[in-house]
Amino acid sequence: MITATAAEIISVGTELLLGDIINTDAAYLSRALAMLGISVYRQSVVGDNRERILSELDSAFSRCDTVFLTGGLGPTCDDITRECTAEYFGLSLLFNDEAMEHIRQYMADLGRITVTENNRRQAMVPEGADVFINSAGTAPGLAVHGIGRDGREKLAILMPGPPSEFERMAEEHVIPYLSRRSGKVLVSRNIHMYGIGESSAETLLRDFMDQENPTVAPYCDPGEVRIRVTAAAATEEEAEAMCQRTVDEIKLTDAGRYVYAVLDRVIPGKGTAAARVLVEELKEHGLTVAFAESCTGGLASKLVSDVAGSSAVLCGSAVTYAVSSKKAVLGVSDETIRELGVYSEECAREMAEGARRLYSADIAVSVTGVAGPGDDGDTPCGHVCIGVASERGVRSVAVEFGRKRSRDTIRTLAAGRMIHEALDEARLLK
Repeated sequence: MITATAAEIISVGTELLLGDIINTDAAYLSRALAMLGISVYRQSVVGDNRERILSELDSAFSRCDTVFLTGGLGPTCDDITRECTAEYFGLSLLFNDEAMEHIRQYMADLGRITVTENNRRQAMVPEGADVFINSAGTAPGLAVHGIGRDGREKLAILMPGPPSEFERMAEEHVIPYLSRRSGKVLVSRNIHMYGIGESSAETLLRDFMDQENPTVAPYCDPGEVRIRVTAAAATEEEAEAMCQRTVDEIKLTDAGRYVYAVLDRVIPGKGTAAARVLVEELKEHGLTVAFAESCTGGLASKLVSDVAGSSAVLCGSAVTYAVSSKKAVLGVSDETIRELGVYSEECAREMAEGARRLYSADIAVSVTGVAGPGDDGDTPCGHVCIGVASERGVRSVAVEFGRKRSRDTIRTLAAGRMIHEALDEARLLK
């Protein structure tokens, strides 16, 4: 059995070469492998072309015994990573019943009854391969064993390309598979921060980022910073303890005041971290929330409703884009609009009070502002006012996101701030 100490990563997909998709898989995998003591010698990108994939495999296996291939496992005719890997090792492709049953069930869950012939291609696996069932998609991952040109045993690990599928498979199958072979267990924690930029967080945590185990790495999520702490040890308990020690130490630094949550995993497609935390804490304390949105166009409520179980806490959302709807639906006064304007803190406060009254919610958060493009009269692009209403009263804050940011970015940042304001208010109401 190969115990990998060095590896290469081949990312397969013409879309990567064209720049249509950013290759986040290789960076994620490199960090995970480093924690297992596996050095990545080289990363390469190759298009969906048989000759070039085979050539890249030959080149990679001439330098190391373990190669990871991401992408090219889909159902279409240009998804040929399986076929090329089998051809390289001289292996037959065999129909795998377990993989096919998963594909059928996954498609049935999506409401698709018919399984086409190209879907069956995904159940064809090189003989002797270990199969990793894809809980986030149809394409199974594979660990393919064979003999290289140099007569040495080789290992090719094939993983789906879409990041949501790739990361789930890495966490559920590939990292544990490699851990068993290396004798190490990986445990990660994600520290979520709000109100601090990535460069500032990195400066405050530089000493932590220089250490090797646990590793501490910053990531910039929309409007916030995520610090991933990953520990490797002989047992899960030891790795958990190492992780927790580092998390506790980070909380004691100047960066600690920006921490709003520590989560085990990042779950693609399940809402933002802040939205997930908001829903969990509202449910825990029997509270509800409502939104009144103008410049965000319903984005805040969309982010919350992305979280499973949010129907128990999200009362509703009023998208009052027009001045007339702010008055008719939320009861914003003519005087406020005439004297202070629709982009004022007073307007935001009245919107929040109106939403709380309309939906009988414990907490209501509102937003009004200019997302652009361009200024609106004397109000600059990026100027946003947020209101919060609860039994504690009503408050507001004015935020300047800046003229140079795009419309989508300003909307995303404003919606994120609304969710954090709701979370802060929920914690004050506990």
